[in-house]
Amino acid sequence: MFNSLKSRLDTFLQSVNQKVISDKDIDSILFELELILLQNDVSIKVTEEIKEILKKNLSGKKIGLLDNKKAFIEDSLKEAVKEILSSERIDLIEKIKTKKPFIIMFVGFNGTGKTTTIAKLGNILKKKGFSVVFSASDTFRAGSIEQLEKHAENIGIKTIKHRYGGDPAAVAFDAIKHAKARNIDLVMIDTAGRSETNKNLIEEVKKIKRVVTPDLTIFVGDALAGNSLVEQAEKFNEIGIDCSILTKIDADARGGGALSITFATKKPILYIGTGQGYDDLESFDPEWFIKNLF
Repeated sequence: MFNSLKSRLDTFLQSVNQKVISDKDIDSILFELELILLQNDVSIKVTEEIKEILKKNLSGKKIGLLDNKKAFIEDSLKEAVKEILSSERIDLIEKIKTKKPFIIMFVGFNGTGKTTTIAKLGNILKKKGFSVVFSASDTFRAGSIEQLEKHAENIGIKTIKHRYGGDPAAVAFDAIKHAKARNIDLVMIDTAGRSETNKNLIEEVKKIKRVVTPDLTIFVGDALAGNSLVEQAEKFNEIGIDCSILTKIDADARGGGALSITFATKKPILYIGTGQGYDDLESFDPEWFIKNLF
């Protein structure tokens, strides 16, 4: 994974190592780095941030032919990536223990793997001993309720549902009511995704959030979405998200999505989707990400 970005960065660092670097060379180095980052789904804003950090580290330092320029610039890049990924971590297990029922709302556009991700996380939490109920609050997309129900049946979790076209907030309200009545630990709410152009989507999600006041709001984004991922994350960040889950990371040959989504939301990535199975959801570790890049 991240093969493209890793390969391009390595080639870039090897080429830099053959030069004497003075102040006049910095701009050409940064320009070359900018192209590499943009071509690998790192957003423009993140690219500019990395360039600024690197420029600050390089400015005024003349690095000769005998110096290890590759190591110097690689360390500077690592620090830049660490700085972008640095945000307060969330211990989900400990948070769930603080309230009953603990309510998690999932948001994100269609096609990101949101419903499957809910099932994966529900499966993980069920295995850790928590009782879980799903709320089928995507009453807009044809087949969405059946999709969530099928996943729920596969992993042994109950789904609360209404009819298509119904009030999604009412479904979530009933799921919470069900959880309270049966002493269930956790309510996980699926919501409509629709598309970036649907103006009613954000208002609908805001309404659900007002009605159920979730304890955690998770944005689910597709690692393959490129710069669209940033636009989506920024859009949902308007309603207030607490963290993200990045899906399809196993198919992401570039890797810019993780940097872009963290920078755009200023919120941590909680998990990454690494495959199709219910167990294919892993906690995101910034150090792991950096090791895969360099």
